[in-house]
Amino acid sequence: MALRRSRNSRRANADAAPGHDWAVELRGVRRQYGRGASAVHALRGIDLALPRGSFTAVMGPSGSGKSTFLQCAAGLDRPTEGSVRLGGTEITGMSENKLTELRRSRLGFVFQAFNLLPSLTVEQNVLLPMRLAGDRPDRRRAAQLLARVGLDGKGARRPGELSGGQQQRVAIARALVTEPDVIFADEPTGALDTTTAGEVLALLRGAVDSLGATVVMVTHDPVAAAHADRVLFLADGAVVDAVPGGAAGRIAERMAALSPRGSLRAAA
Repeated sequence: MALRRSRNSRRANADAAPGHDWAVELRGVRRQYGRGASAVHALRGIDLALPRGSFTAVMGPSGSGKSTFLQCAAGLDRPTEGSVRLGGTEITGMSENKLTELRRSRLGFVFQAFNLLPSLTVEQNVLLPMRLAGDRPDRRRAAQLLARVGLDGKGARRPGELSGGQQQRVAIARALVTEPDVIFADEPTGALDTTTAGEVLALLRGAVDSLGATVVMVTHDPVAAAHADRVLFLADGAVVDAVPGGAAGRIAERMAALSPRGSLRAAA
């Protein structure tokens, strides 16, 4: 049974109005893989806008379009239809070279697998985005960010000498080093224990509150999503609801309702 969009989801779409200082804008974004009867419609017309200095969590059942949403929003994949703007810059028609340059200089990424280079020191990993963007590496800024994430004095170590939680802290420092327009986080706590996950989420929350960063995080964990300002729910490639963050129980209930079994209960 198709899910109806709630008033909250319509309000999320209404937020996508012109003339605002948005960090991320998706207008009529569709993403289709394949053609004909075998075509997969991963995104079915996403319309939303996220303000600067906000923390947004994106949730949904398996196959709901979360990963495709993140990839299209970050310029890692191109939508079949629609428009994507990052920091006011239209990226939909950009060449691959221009997109690569934009990602290196204006976006930060935090992944579940950390994606640190084992042959580089912690400091070198943090400074890598600056080098790739053609900027002069700022060792002082790297030291400041490492201190902020609780790794003061560990810049000379290799990633393999650190715990998983410490490696994710390095990844957060790396994501912040270029002062990006947006940080995209894909299941950033998926490989961490509960205590370490809470510490990492507090760092992302602090980046928003203290540094004015914008964070867009895909997660399956209601406790992680509760750290966000707002939680968007995807189902069948569409935004079907949006609720404030802060209450893991309410978020978990909404997720349960979106599961196939929960949908059947709601329809009964």
